[in-house]
Amino acid sequence: MSMREKIKAAAARYPNQRSAIMPALLIAQKEHGYLPGPVLEEVADILGVERMWVYELATFYTLFHTEPVGLFHLQLCDNVSCMLCGSEDLLKHLEAVLAIKKGETTPDGMFTLSTVECLGACEMAPVMQVGDDYHGNLDVARVNALLDNLRATAARAASIEHVCAQPPGE
Repeated sequence: MSMREKIKAAAARYPNQRSAIMPALLIAQKEHGYLPGPVLEEVADILGVERMWVYELATFYTLFHTEPVGLFHLQLCDNVSCMLCGSEDLLKHLEAVLAIKKGETTPDGMFTLSTVECLGACEMAPVMQVGDDYHGNLDVARVNALLDNLRATAARAASIEHVCAQPPGE
């Protein structure tokens, strides 16, 4: 099913096309990896809504990306609960070990580092979202283990892609 068909099917569940913008953006982002201007315009055109409405939602919510992000998007909460539990130190640590600053992506495209206002998981402070997964009660050791796990996951995926790309018998 094409992106257009998926968006139309999702929009059919709503009485007002404007209400379908967020699901449509999720579909478009899954398809393209991020939401550049032309994709936002396409979503608006598919739904028949004002382009500004689509742009406003895409730039307001941290779950939408209007710029490319790394394979793993590390979103560290920097709200009060997380800050009081050490998120500022974790941010400094992440910047040091990844050799990037907040808002940047590693040269290999593996990690993008961001901070977000609130992940709504104060009971796990400090907390970080990676993709759709939350990782809480973080400290330097847990962050290092998480990064190692993510690198291993990427290496396994690359290995599988390499093997699957080989012609049979090689």
